[in-house]
Amino acid sequence: MFLGTYAPKLDEKGRIILPAKFRDELATGIVMTRGQENCLYVFTTREFEAFHEKLSQAPLTSKPARDYARVMLSGASAEMPDKQNRVTIPAHLRSFAGLDRELTVIGAGTRVEIWDSAAWETYLAEQEASFANITEEVIPGLI
Repeated sequence: MFLGTYAPKLDEKGRIILPAKFRDELATGIVMTRGQENCLYVFTTREFEAFHEKLSQAPLTSKPARDYARVMLSGASAEMPDKQNRVTIPAHLRSFAGLDRELTVIGAGTRVEIWDSAAWETYLAEQEASFANITEEVIPGLI
């Protein structure tokens, strides 16, 4: 499970050093793609395969499902961390997420998310108050 918040820098070649706590899990390869709220999702290869399996079960007759799959899969990039635990973020994904040098990397359970730091701070500021004041069920049977 991926947990926590980290602040690595994007280097001039578009690479990021993976947070130490995530390295073992991500060492065998990752898939990164567009995520919601203009962040990037980073999955282990195994987790992405499981995600794809669920995605492929959506009916082809559903336009929203086709649209989602197209955007998600067309932006996906399989990457392998190098010996220094760096991974290159492809230019089209850096552009999508508006990534500059300052990044925020968060653990989101089954995936890692990469955010532009300013975008993350804005998002978090908007969400923290509503999170603290949740009074109804958000996830059925859990919260």
